[in-house]
Parts: sequence; structure tokens; C-alpha cells
Amino acid sequence: MLAISRRHLLSVAGLGTAALALPAWARGAGLAGGHIRAGFDEVRGTEIDLVIGSGHRTVQGRSGPGIAVNGSVPGPLVRLREGDHVRLKVRNTLDEDSSIHWHGLLVPFQYDGVPGISFPGIRPGETFIYEFPIRQSGTYWWHSHSGLQEQAGHYGPLIVDPAGAEPIKADREHVLFLSEFTPVHPHTIMAKLKQGEGYFNYQQTSATDDYPLSAADRRMWARMRMSPTDIADVTGSAYTYLANGHGPLAGLEYLVRPGERLRLRIINGSAMTFFNVRIPGLPMTVVSADGQNVRPVEVDELQIGVAETYDVIVTPGAMPAYTIVAESMDRSGMALATLASAPGLRAPVPPLRKPPLLTMGDMGMNHGSAVGMAEMDHAAMGHAPAAPDPSAARDMGGMSMRDTSLLPPDVEVGPGIDMVSMNPADRMGDPGIGLADVGHRTLDYRKLASLAANPVRAPTRLLELHLTGNMERYMWSFDGQKFSAVSDQPIRFAFDERVRVKLVNDTMMAHPIHLHGHFFELANGQDAAHQPLKHTVIVQPGGSAQFDLTANEPGDWAFHCHLLYHMHAGMMQVVSVAAPSAAAPSAAA
Repeated sequence: MLAISRRHLLSVAGLGTAALALPAWARGAGLAGGHIRAGFDEVRGTEIDLVIGSGHRTVQGRSGPGIAVNGSVPGPLVRLREGDHVRLKVRNTLDEDSSIHWHGLLVPFQYDGVPGISFPGIRPGETFIYEFPIRQSGTYWWHSHSGLQEQAGHYGPLIVDPAGAEPIKADREHVLFLSEFTPVHPHTIMAKLKQGEGYFNYQQTSATDDYPLSAADRRMWARMRMSPTDIADVTGSAYTYLANGHGPLAGLEYLVRPGERLRLRIINGSAMTFFNVRIPGLPMTVVSADGQNVRPVEVDELQIGVAETYDVIVTPGAMPAYTIVAESMDRSGMALATLASAPGLRAPVPPLRKPPLLTMGDMGMNHGSAVGMAEMDHAAMGHAPAAPDPSAARDMGGMSMRDTSLLPPDVEVGPGIDMVSMNPADRMGDPGIGLADVGHRTLDYRKLASLAANPVRAPTRLLELHLTGNMERYMWSFDGQKFSAVSDQPIRFAFDERVRVKLVNDTMMAHPIHLHGHFFELANGQDAAHQPLKHTVIVQPGGSAQFDLTANEPGDWAFHCHLLYHMHAGMMQVVSVAAPSAAAPSAAA
């Protein structure tokens, strides 16, 4: 058994957090000598101090400035208990405003931590006290909602233990917090993306590559001035992918014993990266999604979008070690960790797989069919093409990628839209880009079912929202309007209103959409009582996703794409839920 101090908890190999006894509260370590540590401490209890500071980070020989909380990246694991009333004192020592959003926690809106929506932010040198009851349990995380501070390291894990018995039985648990490091300043990354959205994509096609593309396919992509490998905006050319703050060469270990049930709490706290997670030779049983318990489902690989969490149970076999592989969706790099039965043991690390290619389905066309682009025309779709817009339209051999006649009238048509999905089919059964043909069991939203029964109420109305963008100009929005244009025009809900929300993705990128302050139920084909609860949903390219929302948390809440630079570029809205006194009685709904 390894002896581990609280200071280095989970930054090296060690026991599960349940084995560590801590005082009723803990401040955690500070920032020493301006150097930011990799890995995180744990703080727990009802009185917790957190300090936001700046320093210098070094990851695998690459160095740059960073933002740390209590001296480390990720910041400390905040461990709370359902039923407690907590006070989290957050001091900002930066020379700029900051904040903490408690991602997935149900809190009063004034403590949600979004400057400009729910509170003014934490000014330099000031302290803000977050105080609220803990109404739930599960795996969550916290992060800054100020500027681009998430990219610089301002984030950390959050676990809430249940007030009663833990329904998920495990002998040990570990936290796997996935993120990225880059020495490039976040605002420089944003500027590069505005100059050219493919700036960081080094996986371009060429006449001599070995991608499985026909000559006709290559001509089609060339005519559209697009790349079929345009999977991620920021790639391994700029990022080193991290597991608990450690690069893949650092040798992060988790101590395990053969035959025991290990609960692995997986958190995607990255700025821009979808990860495909697998443990070669070891199946994973998904038991929780976004902190909410689900019926167990066994898989060999799962895709976790930015801001999502999954808890999985694994039972190590006789092998001395197993490699945890978190491969970026575009396969330009990976984060690594090891399940080891003794310190220093290692398992083989699989090579990066070949980058996936976008398909007709990712363009909102021809879902589930192998018919080529040349075989499709507007007549087959039953509508006439709109006049091409030379400033933004992409022509596909006579087919407009910007047929705005398909959009509802409340979508703002303009330079912020350069694609419209022709056939936005429900893609909630899609395992994610690159996982449709891997040859083993994968996770998709249709396989998720709530473990406990939810109250059953039929929605009283449908709200359809379009995810829109202009990839070349790096403009992102809801319904064609950037947040700066609609920040004073919230999406309004009556208190306790039950609404079916349909998200239509008119772009060729996957978007993890997050609603603050609420859980919603994915309309994924499960019976109404067992639709899984989530706070973040991936809407696949060119497709749609639906969820049922009971708007029962009064206040103003952020609603946005959790890809940091998409949110920063405008893909954000405000959801405003009326106070109970202003709502019509539920029975009248």
C-alpha cells in the first residue's frame, strides 16, 4: 500500500478517496513560489476556503502561464455531503475578475457563478462566499465562468456523497479528470481560430494520403473548401492532453487489486476536447451519467463530451496492469493513466488510431445511407434550392449548403450561418464521431435509462432551437444570433412548466450543450419514467436531440455550448424561469 499525503492525493498512484480521513474542513495547499503543481488535493466539509491565483505551469517540457486554485491544476477535489449546508469562501488573487461555477449542482441562481447573469463576479483582491444547501449526490466539477480562464487551468472535481447508503457498490474509487495544457495564451488561440478555423488541424487530406476517400469524394470536399478531417477546432498540435493534470508521459497510476470493484469517476473538464475512453482488455459498466444513477450498461468504449461526467465500474482481472486510454476525438493525442496492482507496473499503450472522417450524416444529409453526394439533389429532397449566397454559401456541385428555406422564421439569417442541415435526423443513438465502426461495444444516449423512476408529466409545448455557425469566420450562435445580440432577450419559462426542447445542429461540429441550474430528461426512447437525467447533451453534427425540461428552478441561468471558444464566440443564451408566485398553477398546464 502506498503512503500518500493529502497534499498529493490523486496526483500519483494511491488508494481511493474513501480511504482517507480528513478534518471537518480543510483549506488545501497554496501556490508556492509561483509554481503550479500537477494533481490535486482534497477539501471537504461545510466550511471550505479556495484561493484563485496565477503561476507557471510545466507539462512534459512545455511551459506557460496558468491559473490555479489552492496551488494546483486541477484545483482541489471539493467533497461535499448531501443534506449539508455549505459555505465556500473563494478569494481572488488574480489581477482580473474571476468566478466559480458549480457545474451540475442545484443551487440558488445568485450562487451559480456566471458573471453578468447571476452575480457580478469576484474582483481582484475580493472574496465571495457561496452558501447553499446540498440537494443531491454524484460526480460533478467546478470551473471559472470568466473569460477564457478554464483553458488556463481554473477547474477541479466535485463529488457529493449521498446522505444515506450509496446505491453504487464499490470496493475502491478513483477520479479521472481529463483536460488539456497549452503554452499558448487562450486569447491567442481565439485569435488564430478567427483567422482560420483550421489553423490547428494538421491532419489535412492530400493527393498522397491514405485516407479511404475516392477521387469523387476528394473533389466534392475540395469544391466545398472543407476538410473531412475537420473534427476538432484545437488539436494535439497545440494541446498536451492531461489526466489529473499530468501529461501522458508522467505515469499517472491508480492502485487496484485484482477482482475488486473499482468505481472510476470520469470528468471531462477540458476546454475543447471530446475524449474516447477505453481500457484495453477490461470492460466498463456505466452506472452514472452527469452525476445521476442509471441502469448499468456494459461497454468497451465511451465518448465523453466536454462538461459531461460518467461513473463506471471496472473489475481488474489477473493482468498486473491496465492502461486507461482517453484518446481525443480527432485522434491527435491522448491522455493516459494506469490501473496498477503494484507501483511502477505498466501495460502496453495502443497507438493512436487513424483520424476519423466526416460523413454525409455529419452534414445533415443522407443519415444511415451509403449513397454518395453525387446521387443527391434538391428534387429528391422535395424542395427548391434558395438562391446561393456568394458571401457565405458553399456550393456542392449544384447543391447549396446554405438553403435557408429549411429554417424556421425565428432563425436570424445572415453571415453567421454558412450551413443548414438538410435532414436533421435524431442522432441520439450515435456513439460519437469515429466510434460507429470500431468493432466493439460503445455507449450512446439511447442505452441510458434512469435507475430510479422520475415523475411522469407530458410536455405542454415544443421549443425548437437551432445551433448555428459560420466555420470559416468562426461565428457561433443559437438561431443565428450571437449572445451579444440577445443577452437581454432570454428564453422564458413559466415556473414548473414542462417543455420538450428540440436542438437542431445546423453545423458540422458536435456541440455539448449545457443548461445551468436544472437537470433535463433525454427523450431517448426509454419509457417516460426512466428517461435519463442530464445537464449536458451532445448534439451530433447535422442532427438533432430532444429533452424534456421541468423549469422548476427560478432565476436566470446560462445555456450554452460548453466548447469554450464556441461559447466565447457567441453560442450562449439566458434561460429565465419565473418565480413561483408569477406562475400559473401546475394543474392548469
